Amino acid sequence: MNYRRVLHGAKFWFWVALFVAYSAGAVGLLMIDTQEERYRRLSSVELTKVQSTPDARRSGASQVAAVYRAQSGMPFNSLPAGSTFQVVWPDGSTETMMIVDPTSPNGVRPVPGSQIAADPRP
Repeated sequence: MNYRRVLHGAKFWFWVALFVAYSAGAVGLLMIDTQEERYRRLSSVELTKVQSTPDARRSGASQVAAVYRAQSGMPFNSLPAGSTFQVVWPDGSTETMMIVDPTSPNGVRPVPGSQIAADPRP
């Protein structure tokens, strides 16, 4: 009987720990959708997708990050160096970007292997 009680308690705390770890990880990723009005007309974003050149994607992501910072409540604290965010490009493709230098016009780099092409179905 005592063995069952310990096993039940261990299962309970395992699931609690897993839920807390997952929640902390999920909160840490910012997603920016370039279909929003404030990002839609940016020159480096309009035609960008994951198949674009890395320089075009870096430029578009830098513009998106700059607009996000400018419109946030704390522009100097949002998206600091080392932070990551996910960009949804106009065609629906997504990729994760990392801030390398917040002061540089190309201070963002794509995270290798994070590119997901858009669904070809209309």
